[in-house]
Amino acid sequence: MPDSSAPPASTPETAPRRYATGRQFELRRGDAVAVVTELAAGLRLYARAGVHLTETYGDADIPPGGTGITLAPWANRIEDGAWYLDGEKQQLDITEVARNNASHGLLRNTGYALVDESEFSVTLEAAVFPQHGYPFLVRHRVRYELDADMDLRVRQTLVNDSTADAPFVLGAHPYLRIGEVASEDLTLTVKAGTRLVADERLIPRSAAAVDGEFDLSAGRTVGGLDIDASYTDLEFDGGIARHTLSAPDGRSVSLVHDQSAGYVHVFVTDKYPGRPKSVAMEPMTGPANAFNSGDGLRWLPPGGSFTMSWGITAAL
Repeated sequence: MPDSSAPPASTPETAPRRYATGRQFELRRGDAVAVVTELAAGLRLYARAGVHLTETYGDADIPPGGTGITLAPWANRIEDGAWYLDGEKQQLDITEVARNNASHGLLRNTGYALVDESEFSVTLEAAVFPQHGYPFLVRHRVRYELDADMDLRVRQTLVNDSTADAPFVLGAHPYLRIGEVASEDLTLTVKAGTRLVADERLIPRSAAAVDGEFDLSAGRTVGGLDIDASYTDLEFDGGIARHTLSAPDGRSVSLVHDQSAGYVHVFVTDKYPGRPKSVAMEPMTGPANAFNSGDGLRWLPPGGSFTMSWGITAAL
């Protein structure tokens, strides 16, 4: 007879979380490995042949600087957390206090539910429920896959379960690297025609042709860069944009995305833990403050869906 005094057996739903980012979903194919987190459907790790191609973090850490998280129903920032819907002010929580902005959407601190899992892929989903500042019911579904070439492919899909059109911008926040090569020694190449000129709160106020220190089209060494800016009018070759970090030994890693994402945000920082320099390259369907400027803003009809596709490739 079972011992009624014994504690119930753990299930995946009741087992204690041993990671600050919740369940860890590990994908392996050939020499590639990716780790996806329950928290924010984030990318914690992507590596090829033992070479880390993204920044990562410890088991007890939350993603520093938003490392690898996915962003919905907006990416980047909304000024003062405020925007207008049919003439009525909508007020979101201020989550970037220093700049008085609402930052990185509503699912950054949300655990995603498992929808489907296989050897090479995992699909997670979370809902945004109607709330102050965003009175819509939408679902964000994220699918990660290691393809036959061992490249990482990501599809972020937003579904509108509301009875009214819902505004949105989708994005993601990967930081790229090439193993133990110091990021300051890497060359960053982004081919774009226009950059958004932002104020001290990182809210775009105008647009300008890419030139001077912001011109990365021929490649610039990361160690000499101090950039936190969005680019658009991107160069698409065969419908794909490619933004690349290259090492002196010829190896490279690239963020790739199709025309579902018309913007890329480039963030070169000296504040990533344990790294003198780190580089985030963020695919986005719209820029910061799109809910107010309308730039890149999309409206999803009831029952409708939209998918942003991006990925990471490497030449090693």
